[in-house]
Order: sequence, then structure tokens, then C-alpha cells
Amino acid sequence: MNLSPHFTLAELTITDHREFDNTPDEKSLENLKRLASFLEEVKAIFGGKPILVSSAYRSAPVNAAVGSKEKSQHRVGCAADFRIPGITPDEIVRRIVASDLKYDQVIREFDAWTHISIPNTPAAAPRKSALIIDRAGTRPFA
Repeated sequence: MNLSPHFTLAELTITDHREFDNTPDEKSLENLKRLASFLEEVKAIFGGKPILVSSAYRSAPVNAAVGSKEKSQHRVGCAADFRIPGITPDEIVRRIVASDLKYDQVIREFDAWTHISIPNTPAAAPRKSALIIDRAGTRPFA
């Protein structure tokens, strides 16, 4: 099922933890549609380069299996972890911060991938928070 021109439901619900059901509920599916549309905007900023999503929606068992917090925006279909071949996570974060995208959070995680989220509801204002998470902890992206 296509959620947008370049993103499918299968792509945004992929998990290595196949022993758990990772089917989104109706509200999360609507959020995934908004997220897919937003990822199209991210893709445009990077000249149409492929966005390789490693994790987006996570059911409660999948989220627990990866050691994430229950309040993670992945739980409601509003966040994606991704890479863009040939572009570092630092550069991805810098370009997103410099853009006019209405992101909620963008996080360089362990200098290996980028996390991006949209507000949990369509009416909520984006926080436009930019962070780094690594072994040293969590801090503002600078």
C-alpha cells in the first residue's frame, strides 16, 4: 500500500523483530500517511536522493524490543529513522534545520542515522528541536 509517491506502508512498518505484530491502528496509520508526505518534502530537499528508512512505526512489543521509551513518537507513527546514501547524519541535520520544514524533532543518533519526527497531531505546532544522541548522552545539535 502506497502512503505517498515514494513511501509504502511496508517500508514504514518494517522491523527486524518479525516475531511481533507491527500493524498500526487507524490513528497511527493516519499519522504514517502524514509522515510519508513529510518524508517526500525531506526527499525534495536532498534532490530526490533515496531515503532508506530503518524504523518508523513501532507497536508496543517492537518498541520494547528495541529498548525505546513508551512515549517515543515511533509508537504513534510520527517518527522515522533513516539514512541517505552519500550524506552524513550531520549534513542531513544541518540541511533540515536550515530548511523551512515543519519538523518536530531531528536527531543525529550515534553518528549513524537520523531520526526525524512530525508533531503527534496535525494541529500541534512543531517544536523544531535539533539534538544529538550518542554514548555521551543527549545534547543540543550545534
